[in-house]
Amino acid sequence: MIELSLIGIGTGNPRHLTLQAIDAMRSADLILIPLKGAQKDDLAGLRRRICADHCAPDCQVIEFPLPVRDASHADYRQGVDDWHDAIAQAWLGQIRQYLPEGGKLAFLIWGDPSLYDSTLRIAERLTAHLPLQTQVIPGITAIQALCAAHAIPLNTIGAPVHVTTGRNLRDHGWPAESDSVVVMLDGSCSFQTLPPKDLYIWWGGFVGMPEQILLKGPLAEIGSRIIETRAQARAAHGWIMDIYLLRRV
Repeated sequence: MIELSLIGIGTGNPRHLTLQAIDAMRSADLILIPLKGAQKDDLAGLRRRICADHCAPDCQVIEFPLPVRDASHADYRQGVDDWHDAIAQAWLGQIRQYLPEGGKLAFLIWGDPSLYDSTLRIAERLTAHLPLQTQVIPGITAIQALCAAHAIPLNTIGAPVHVTTGRNLRDHGWPAESDSVVVMLDGSCSFQTLPPKDLYIWWGGFVGMPEQILLKGPLAEIGSRIIETRAQARAAHGWIMDIYLLRRV
């Protein structure tokens, strides 16, 4: 039996860890750290520091190369499914090598495992190959960190909030029946596709990390500045994680 803990670690601040997360780390026999290439070594580095601070002395901390998604696949959904299959096989290889008799395995998940993260879907693929019991330790999401950084409420009084991706915003426009939209996983600043009139934006890059960048203002006035700032930050670091909240005003 593999006891799998998916531990939300927040958005880049080691102090985002909950006591529950620390307890789960201390009880783990094996923690796997995915490597996403030299440009994103900061992400692995944060996980290494967290493990050094909180893992038990006998816990194995193993790094492994994460398979790369084929972005040229004609069918986006099929491409993602194929990628997840490859990641599950990579996990399985590590488990068979380092936990051949079973035990407690943990992954440190950026943000929270429930929000635009596919670790739970990948874990489900393992059930065909080995007995698996999964627990989720919640973490601070990028949405929470963005609102905290800007000191704003997520919603207006009694109103809904729509959470979506840059791809969906670009392809389908402003969601109906919502005055507030959170956009995640947006590599192309898809707010450019919207008529900017009467829209206010709160944007954050590297939210929660020492490199945090925050910008806010009417979209018509600040949109181009966000695009320029994002491009500069990505060039400087080799990667960027950003998120923004749009609201009709």
